[in-house]
Amino acid sequence: MKIEKLKSRLQRDRPMVSVTLRMPEDVVADLKRIAPLLGFSGYQPLLRAYVGQGLRRDLERLDSDVVAGLVAGLKKRGVNAKLIEETLAEMAQDGD
Repeated sequence: MKIEKLKSRLQRDRPMVSVTLRMPEDVVADLKRIAPLLGFSGYQPLLRAYVGQGLRRDLERLDSDVVAGLVAGLKKRGVNAKLIEETLAEMAQDGD
C-alpha cells in the first residue's frame, strides 16, 4: 500500500458511516470482554480493528496476485525478466 494512502487511513477524523451487523450474542459478549484487555475503549473499535486488519491483508494479497499475473503475462509475451525486476524494484522504492 502506498505511504500516502496508508497515512490517510490512519487519520482519526475520517468520515464514518453507520453499519448494522447481526452477530451472535456470545460473539458480542466476547468482544466486549476482551476489548479492554487489548486496550480498546469498547467492542466497536475492536471490531473495526479486526475488519481493518482483514481488509488490509486481503487488499495486499489481491494486489500481489494482480502484479504476479501482470509479470507472468509480460514474461509470456517476451518482455525481458531483468527489465521487469528493475521496474518492480523502482516501484517499491517510489512507494517508500
